Amino acid sequence: MAINFDSALGIHDDALALRARRAEVLANNIANADTPNYKARDIDFASVLAGVSDTFELPMEQTSSGHQDAFLSPDTAADLMFRTPTQPSVDGNTVELQEEMSRYTDNAIRYQASFQFLNSKFTGLTSAIKGE
Repeated sequence: MAINFDSALGIHDDALALRARRAEVLANNIANADTPNYKARDIDFASVLAGVSDTFELPMEQTSSGHQDAFLSPDTAADLMFRTPTQPSVDGNTVELQEEMSRYTDNAIRYQASFQFLNSKFTGLTSAIKGE
């Protein structure tokens, strides 16, 4: 009997990858907390994981070898949304540092939980293969 990893792991492998991408976005917001006119962005985790996107995605390509690969893939960038600040800054920056750090910590905890869940799934699959 063949093992189907998609059914064995469920959605947790996709969730783990999405949490890693969200960590990049939140870290980018934190790094730009003092950049004038920087607009904080975030990923709508539920809609991306469900495969729902409110944006029209255009295929991206690197037109020059001098262009750097972004920290975020073009696929992820299309799913980013701008955050509305509760207290806008005078310089136009919408990053609220304490909120971003809180979101980053929450995301890191959820990433770790997904990782531990996947680890237990693989441990169970290994035991099943060995016949233990």
